[in-house]
Amino acid sequence: MDIKCMIGGEAGQGVQSVGFMLAKTFTRGGLHVFADQNYESRVRGGHNFFRVRVSDSKVGAASESLDVLIALNRESIDLHQGELDKEGIIVFDSEMITDAGSGSNLFGLPLQRLAEEKTGNKVMANTVALGAAAGLINWDFDILVEILQEEFARHGDRIAEGNVVAARAGYGYAREHKKLTKTLRPVNDIPRRMLLNGNEAIALGAMAGGCKFIAGYPMTPASAIMEYMASKSKDFNIVAVHVEDEIAAINMAVGAGYTGVRSMVATSGGGFCLMVEGLALAGMTETPVVIVLGQRPGPATGMPTRTEQGELEFALHAGHGEFPRAVLAPSDAEEAFYTAVKAFNMAEKCQTPIIILSDHHLATSYSTVEKFDLGQIRIDRGAILSDEEANGTTDYQRHLNTESGISPRAFPFQGKALVVTDSDEHDEAGHMIEDAETRNQQNLKRLRKLDGLRMDIDAPRFHQSPNAEFTLIGWGSSRCAINEAATLLERDGVPVNSLHLSDIWPFPAEAVSSALDNTGARSIVVESNATAQMARLIRRETGYKVDGSILKYDGRPLTPQYIIDQLKNGGF
Repeated sequence: MDIKCMIGGEAGQGVQSVGFMLAKTFTRGGLHVFADQNYESRVRGGHNFFRVRVSDSKVGAASESLDVLIALNRESIDLHQGELDKEGIIVFDSEMITDAGSGSNLFGLPLQRLAEEKTGNKVMANTVALGAAAGLINWDFDILVEILQEEFARHGDRIAEGNVVAARAGYGYAREHKKLTKTLRPVNDIPRRMLLNGNEAIALGAMAGGCKFIAGYPMTPASAIMEYMASKSKDFNIVAVHVEDEIAAINMAVGAGYTGVRSMVATSGGGFCLMVEGLALAGMTETPVVIVLGQRPGPATGMPTRTEQGELEFALHAGHGEFPRAVLAPSDAEEAFYTAVKAFNMAEKCQTPIIILSDHHLATSYSTVEKFDLGQIRIDRGAILSDEEANGTTDYQRHLNTESGISPRAFPFQGKALVVTDSDEHDEAGHMIEDAETRNQQNLKRLRKLDGLRMDIDAPRFHQSPNAEFTLIGWGSSRCAINEAATLLERDGVPVNSLHLSDIWPFPAEAVSSALDNTGARSIVVESNATAQMARLIRRETGYKVDGSILKYDGRPLTPQYIIDQLKNGGF
């Protein structure tokens, strides 16, 4: 069973609140959920929507069709009526939208009047609509009551109970007057799943990975990472600092990393631009720091509330001069959690900055996630001097030239070890130099750390089908849409391979070459940018020129249907 719901309306009408509660009630009922949101960069007005897809099997991508549309204004009907499945239904306020027309797919009820009659508060009309949607699919009303009481508890018992009454009015009206042919029932006796978005998963992973310092300046879509960690700071002894700009954020994080604290920043493209000098400072001083780069369409301010994968090459090459870094691009919320833990370990083991590439779609979309296995988490701090070792040395060299490029690391004021470093080129002891020989030695020493980073890079996921016609290649958040597209194509008799990269740099060239050289299928890169950045990276690192690209750069997320349509129409 797969039911797709959408709540559409203006900013300020509670679109996100209703959508989130609908997603949460399905999650509480033991079903799998994927929910994404589309909103404009404004506080009031415009057109926003929140999509909730619920199934009895795992789902990870949005669908372009709808079973239930909750239209909180007329514009939502006009824009999305064409997306309804044959038996889909539009829920709307029949007394506020009187010109909606007629048809079996229209289900009007007096949302605002029911809210006023039952609760004395017309603002609860959206909760009436929520109840009606639950009634149309014969959902368990008791579960919805639980969610409403939890969500509105902070506003007091009167508000919480009022919303329950409003939802009951909509639920009863829908059950009496209309019935959807698709119904959903809760699944009992299963472990409770979490409902997380990508930002929350990264924040949780950072905390599980030992992060104790985060600095940031708000910038969509990454702001919620710092907000979430700040809300948990007292419970987990985290310092979260809202600074004056992104330059201060990266410099404070590098300073914290220098003293031995696991530290991070979270930003978007414009903020990352400002952080680049600080990124290079971390590279030169060999200071571990994790940077979350939440991509959105650019250049400049671009489209702050839309999605894109346009900063892959930026992340790979940002910073003046040459220094090692890793670039990791998790594909969903579950992977985002474990990627954050991994990033902190890599940063400290190789004493270098690590970049986590997210995007607006991953950052703000919700999905059901199984309980994280904290038992598999290991904290690896790398080559750190013990207190005994630090007390036993009087000639400590912070940038000691080693075969691996990784020097033993001491912290300021740790024993007798004097920790010296410099943003200028320096010798092994950390003092500024000008001679060519030492410059060459230190430059090559830092670059040798790429071999250590490479050891932690996972091979791409490769699914091979017999006699496949295409190999779909993706990275980051495109994985779930590509996988579902491949499943649907195979069901229609078109076998498809899929190759997906989550660990991007150092590039796993051998694994990618092996996958692409032996299939005989046409290779198609699928990515959300206009210049096929992954396709270029594959050719640069392997010499393999892909056969085509499916690109999407309008700010909207990739969907399985978009990929299928492009393949069938030759749009690559």
